[in-house]
Amino acid sequence: MRLTTKGRYAVTAMLDLAINAGISPTSLGDISQRQGISLSYLEQLFARLRRAGLVKSVRGPGGGYLLALSASEITVSRVIDAVNETVDATRCHGLSDCQQGDTCLTHHLWCELSGQIRQFLDDVTLEQLLQRNDVQQVASRQQARLDAGIFASTP
Repeated sequence: MRLTTKGRYAVTAMLDLAINAGISPTSLGDISQRQGISLSYLEQLFARLRRAGLVKSVRGPGGGYLLALSASEITVSRVIDAVNETVDATRCHGLSDCQQGDTCLTHHLWCELSGQIRQFLDDVTLEQLLQRNDVQQVASRQQARLDAGIFASTP
């Protein structure tokens, strides 16, 4: 099983948005600087997140993005689904044709693992992540670097 950069970056960006949710929208430029994710990549991700109803955009001066739902309503699995990511651990993508059109010996094991991963991600919300001490510590360091003008390099 491999969660690609797309899924990891989408969850990271949504958590950043949730951390910095306030009265005003958060710009993708700020998320890009704090998280070291290229602005063009974030634009692609946020287009999908907007279509999925997870974020809403605000145009004009001071514009940016806001969560469209409360952080307690947004699960990690929902974010991953929004960017068309998968957490399938099977080699055949769940099609049961792993071995030249037939099911391999371990197909059902990997299907069960995929189900466990999915259930775990269904049970984790952005709100729960916001409450974690490790997340708060990292967010504080990132904001301090942004305030000091020390930006993460964007890939």
